[in-house]
Amino acid sequence: MKTTLTPEIAAPILEPLIQANQAHDTLFPGEPAERQPVHTVYGGAHLFKEETATTLGSLAMKLLNDYAPDPSALASCVGLAAGDRLARNVYERVVAKLQREPVEDYRLDFEDGYGNRPDAEEDGHAVSTAQAVARGSAVARDNAQRGFPAFIGIRIKPFTEALRQRSMRTLDLFLTAMLSESKALPDGFVVTLPKVTVPEQVTALVRVLETMEHRLSINPGTLRIELMIETPQSIIDASGSFAIPKLLEASRGRCRGLHFGLYDYTASCNITAEHQTMVHPACDFARHVMQVGAAGRGVTLSDGATNIMPIPRHRSAAGSSLTTEQMVENRTVVHRAMRLHFEHVQRSLTHGYYQGWDLHPGQLPTRFAAVYSFFIQSFETAAARLRNFVEKAAQATLVGDVFDDAATGQGLLNFFLRGINCGAFTEEEACATGLTLEELRGRSFLKILDKRRGLG
Repeated sequence: MKTTLTPEIAAPILEPLIQANQAHDTLFPGEPAERQPVHTVYGGAHLFKEETATTLGSLAMKLLNDYAPDPSALASCVGLAAGDRLARNVYERVVAKLQREPVEDYRLDFEDGYGNRPDAEEDGHAVSTAQAVARGSAVARDNAQRGFPAFIGIRIKPFTEALRQRSMRTLDLFLTAMLSESKALPDGFVVTLPKVTVPEQVTALVRVLETMEHRLSINPGTLRIELMIETPQSIIDASGSFAIPKLLEASRGRCRGLHFGLYDYTASCNITAEHQTMVHPACDFARHVMQVGAAGRGVTLSDGATNIMPIPRHRSAAGSSLTTEQMVENRTVVHRAMRLHFEHVQRSLTHGYYQGWDLHPGQLPTRFAAVYSFFIQSFETAAARLRNFVEKAAQATLVGDVFDDAATGQGLLNFFLRGINCGAFTEEEACATGLTLEELRGRSFLKILDKRRGLG
């Protein structure tokens, strides 16, 4: 067939496009392939012990046994339909999770959860907790111990003018002590930088980590970071531009995730304490800016924390017991806090935030209950859509009134990968999609289609 555009004519036209596409693909690699934890538990660094995660799991089980001891009780507490299969499945998986892996990600906090202490005291905690992390992670690696978090790290103080020296010293002491105790970094280790206001703070942290890697004989690029998005300047900078792309550029590929700090953010927006909640419209704006700014950049997003804890109001003194009225009030207070947390987690999930903060062991049961019910409730519909789509081998399909395209196929696959990772369902259960275990573990929808067409 006769054409006008010969290869020689098209080449100079296409070359700038090819370069631009390649630059785009480098900058926007897509969703990270590795597992994302469903939560990060923050605790004051001075409180951390090797057995902290196991202890938190035991406390979470005690609260569950005291206030939601069976599937119907938990369902009634959080607002699920009591007595059906979903309630039983969620409860059983929550209990199994608390026994197997109660904390997926733990952050030793040297900032708000630690406070400002004498330098000697913080020095001591930086060293002692680093040694505890090294010992705990070594035991977990050697003995397949499941109680130790799969992800762990520290939150240092911000790199503001007032705190940068203290922050850098704590980081230096911690990394030096940890690598002296154990020659290997814990799996999933990360450094969290809070209250970021300018890209230069991120640049400084990157340069510190590069120096530490060189001095401690760590492979370049091994030390990853997370950035706290909790100031207005980390959403829109002084020039009026979106700040997140500049912060990610400053991280030079080290940024693993962006964590939303809603209480500092809302306070900086002059929102009074009474209205500083997960559902405030100002928080939705910030979260959506984070999503757009980070979309396709290979970083994960984490929502903030519910600050109403499931803590009983009354405690019995030694040798005495609570009155009936006090026990009823305790139950009411705890259930109200559990339902609020459950609703906040589900809201985050519907907004595309698959990770959030937890601050108290009593939030672990409702974290997992919210995550599991979210995935289990959508399982059958998502499985039908993915199965139908794969069978059509990349031809757009109509299932009910939902129309799918190729991009949706990867999104559906990601849904099942997240559900498997958090324990909402097993790989074998996910094979109801019509995919094989090999295809699921490959994590790429396009590769699945290519292979089924005989192209891969």
